[in-house]
Amino acid sequence: PVQLVESGGGSVQTGGSLRLSCAASGYAISTFVYMGWFRQAPGKEREVVAAVYRLGRGTSYADSVKGRFTISQDNAKNTVVLQMNSLKPEDTAMYYCAASKYGGGMNRREAYNYWGQGTQVTVS
Repeated sequence: PVQLVESGGGSVQTGGSLRLSCAASGYAISTFVYMGWFRQAPGKEREVVAAVYRLGRGTSYADSVKGRFTISQDNAKNTVVLQMNSLKPEDTAMYYCAASKYGGGMNRREAYNYWGQGTQVTVS
């Protein structure tokens, strides 16, 4: 079975940085159509933050994080990284890594088949 395990979350002050990693096992991430990072704040729906198309051929970012967050894929390590800079309190949420096996819209939650357990990011 495919497993996605996130790490790197934590508490940081406004303007700080965090680097989230998603380690995949059971399947090579290079074979997924998309790898994405989503987040969910209390009382809000889960939303896409950033996504990368197969083999890094394209990326997509939520408007709220453009210029601050960078998604990258390391096929040798079978990991996906989300570098988050200039963090704001509104970035506080649980962050989830997800993988899409069949595609269908890299910004659509429904396109993703596999999910990690999440890692908490708190910005104060």
